[in-house]
Amino acid sequence: MLNVQRILDTDILIVGGGIAGLMAAICAGEQGIATIVAEKAHVRRSGSGATGNDHFLCFMPEIQKITLKEMINEMMAGQVGPWHDTLLTKVFLERTAEMVHRWHSWGINMKPFGPDYVYMGHAFPDRPRMYVKYDGHNQKEILVKKAKENGALFLNHHPVTDLLAEDGRVTGALLMDVREDEPRFTLVRAGAVIMATGCSTRLYPNSMTPAMLFNSGFCPSCAGGMASAYRIGARLVNMEHPYTHAGTRYFARCGKATWIGVYKYPDGRPIGPFVRRPDREIGDNTSDVWKSVFADLMANGTGPAYLDCTEASPEDLEFMRQGMISEGLTSQLDYMDREGIDPARHAVEFGRYEPLLFGRGLEIDETGSTNIKGLYVAGDPIGNFRSGIAGAVTWGWISAENASRHVKEAELSERAREDPLIAARLALYEKLLRRENGAPWQEFNIALQQLMNDYCPPAPRVRSETLLRAGLKYMGDLRAHALRDMAAPNSHTLMRGLEVLDLVDLGEAVMTAARERRETRVQHIRSDCPFTSLSDGEKFINVELKNGRPVTSWRRRRML
Repeated sequence: MLNVQRILDTDILIVGGGIAGLMAAICAGEQGIATIVAEKAHVRRSGSGATGNDHFLCFMPEIQKITLKEMINEMMAGQVGPWHDTLLTKVFLERTAEMVHRWHSWGINMKPFGPDYVYMGHAFPDRPRMYVKYDGHNQKEILVKKAKENGALFLNHHPVTDLLAEDGRVTGALLMDVREDEPRFTLVRAGAVIMATGCSTRLYPNSMTPAMLFNSGFCPSCAGGMASAYRIGARLVNMEHPYTHAGTRYFARCGKATWIGVYKYPDGRPIGPFVRRPDREIGDNTSDVWKSVFADLMANGTGPAYLDCTEASPEDLEFMRQGMISEGLTSQLDYMDREGIDPARHAVEFGRYEPLLFGRGLEIDETGSTNIKGLYVAGDPIGNFRSGIAGAVTWGWISAENASRHVKEAELSERAREDPLIAARLALYEKLLRRENGAPWQEFNIALQQLMNDYCPPAPRVRSETLLRAGLKYMGDLRAHALRDMAAPNSHTLMRGLEVLDLVDLGEAVMTAARERRETRVQHIRSDCPFTSLSDGEKFINVELKNGRPVTSWRRRRML
């Protein structure tokens, strides 16, 4: 029988050892707060920032020559703004310069071009630049070292399967050790928990290579962080608008702002109005504004879309190559070199990746806290804010500052040891582990992707009341079948199977929110509600579990 084999106590449990989790561990450690970092993989190479990054959104008025208000307006008008609480944008921007200076002092080169910070990429002509260009190829190595120096205890290969709560506050978590075939379980009691996992992938089919579940530009799937918080009562927000990234077709690597070129139709005409020739300072912002451009061009037959770098100077092409190394795109560079793909001579096809939950998820306030006392969120799982690496860094720090204050007044729960949820969940895991002649997790994951793609698709395809109602019914059927028929004969497959069950919970929340939003807005197109509602323009939809069922509510965007 599966049981809890050890109990650990800590001030703060940090779920996820990516950029946000490591920043949280460093911040808490500097204040003398004990932390445990529970990581599904290994902190040396976990997270979407594992191999590097080269753009950091940052407000430095002395360099940008703009006001905070202008920077907020620029950010809210960009590719991430529609799903932000403006108040969180302000809180974030006020701390970003501090984070950039801190990183540079630690040895991450934020000034690769000389004595000053340089802004470029993801920009419009004659508009403020928002992103500091940096060399982040060694960022993970440095942050892991710094977290160790500040006393963080790492539990690698220990995914969190469940959060525990009592009386509206988080009390700890159940962790599964997946290093051996037979899983082992650890209970961590904590005064606070910081949820710092990656985004949730594998909810929709991979648009590039649907038969390959792990061909993704992001982490394989971190749905457990968001879903475990949702199951103890944390509110989700903006779930009806899954995010879609883009990049080189079939290779599934992010970093489109690193390319110095122009998006073009097959006949050589520029797709967007922003640039006519490659410009290293601004890139081509077409796909940030026309978010479904690559899918639209394939659907209407005017594609494919190509990124043409052939008019870039040799100096710009070498600059681009170095940026790709900073961004962690070395595998793509190796492939291009091996296959003779030369951006100086060849345009490269771009495409839209699968929808995922990134910047849609758990709702936080300006302290990084959720509606569950003691539960904080940083990085990709935040539902009302998103800004990539900069968001992970800054909210990792902010959440740890506030969690550290919280734990000084919090006591560890004695009841957590006997939480009935532990026995119930271990009994489920035992069934999945010992079941003979069951179906593997992949079958249920593919079925889930089919349901999401058929009944709750992103633009340019449409949604409707009838589609969503049917999809929710089938989602319930899928959960029942998975609980009845899924077999996971070792700890690794059990981990993957639990990810699928987490994704089913989140998929149900996405469909529920999409059904509630009876209008057409951005990538949410309702054939039965074709107009955009002016009264709902500044409103977000929350989803939370009540008596085991998802319930929606509306709220206004938090303005300044």
